Amino acid sequence: MKRIGVFTSGGDAPGMNAAIRAVVRTGIFHEAEVYGIYNGFSGMIENEIRQLQFSDVGNILQRGGTILGSARSNEFRTPEGRKKAYSNLASHGIEGLVVIGGDGSFTGAKILNDEFGVPFVGLPGTIDNDLYGTDATIGYDTALNTVVEAVDKIRDTASSHHRIFFVEVMGRNSGFIGLDAGVAVGAEMTLIPEEVTNLDDLVYYLKRIRGKKKSSIILVSEGDDEGGAIDIMNKVKPQLEGFDIRASVLGHMQRGGNPSAADRILASRLGVAATETLIKGGTNLAFGIIGNNVNIVGIEEAISNKEVIDREKLRVIEILSRC
Repeated sequence: MKRIGVFTSGGDAPGMNAAIRAVVRTGIFHEAEVYGIYNGFSGMIENEIRQLQFSDVGNILQRGGTILGSARSNEFRTPEGRKKAYSNLASHGIEGLVVIGGDGSFTGAKILNDEFGVPFVGLPGTIDNDLYGTDATIGYDTALNTVVEAVDKIRDTASSHHRIFFVEVMGRNSGFIGLDAGVAVGAEMTLIPEEVTNLDDLVYYLKRIRGKKKSSIILVSEGDDEGGAIDIMNKVKPQLEGFDIRASVLGHMQRGGNPSAADRILASRLGVAATETLIKGGTNLAFGIIGNNVNIVGIEEAISNKEVIDREKLRVIEILSRC
C-alpha cells in the first residue's frame, strides 16, 4: 500500500498520540503517505481528512489524549453514513486503515471492510484493559497509576480523620482498574462488575475492623451490580451509625495525563507492527502484547472474546487487608 489512513475512536486513552506517531512515521519510512482522519468515524463522514507529515507528529509522544480527536457517530450506524465515509476515503486514495480504539471501534472498521472491502488493522486503545489478545491495552498503565496516585492522597486524609472512603473508578463492564488498583493501594475491599456484591458482608467487615484500622478504602468499579460509590455508600450508611463515611468519584481524570513509559513503549511497538502488516496487505487483524512479544489475532476473535480478570488478585486483597 502507498496510502493509508489512521484514526482514533471511542474513549481517549493516554498513549494514543504515541500510537499515531508510530503509524505516521512507520508509513513514511516505508514510502507510504499517511492521512489523519479527525474525530473518528464522524470525521470520516465529514471528510475531515488530511495528509500527515513527519513533523506533524513531532513532540506528541508525551501528550495525553489524541491529536486526531474522537467523537461518536450515529450517522455511521446507517448504510448511508458508511457509504459517505467510504466515498471520502476513496476520494483521497486511501487503501487501508489503522484504527486505534476499543472493540466498538474495531466493529465499525470491520463493518466498513465487510461492506466496501477496506482493509484495516486495529490497535487496542482503551483504559479498560478488557480487549482480548493482549496483556495490556494502550492507556491502561497510565490510568492505573493515576488511580493509585489519587487514592494514596485520599488515604492520607482518610487516615487523618479515621474515615471510610468509597472511591469509584472507571470500569463499566470490567474490573481491571479496580482490581489492580485494589492490590496497589492496599484497599480493604474492591467491588467489581465480575463479582456479585454482598452488602451485608461489606457492612459486617467494616464493623469488625472498626477500631483496628485508622482508615478504610473501598474501591468501587462504576459498573458494580449495586451501583457506583455514592449509591453503595448510601445503601450501607444506615447500618453504619457512628461511622465517618465519604465517597469520591475519580471520573474522567483517569483518562487524562501524560502516558507512562510503559504506554509509550507499547503504543510505539504496536504502531510499527500494525502499520508494516497493513502496508504488506494484512487486514482484519488486532495487535497486542503477550509476554514481551507482539501478538496478532483475527479481528473476529478480538471482538467476540473478552479478556477476563485474574480472580486470584481478589484473594490477595482479602489476605492482605483483613484483620
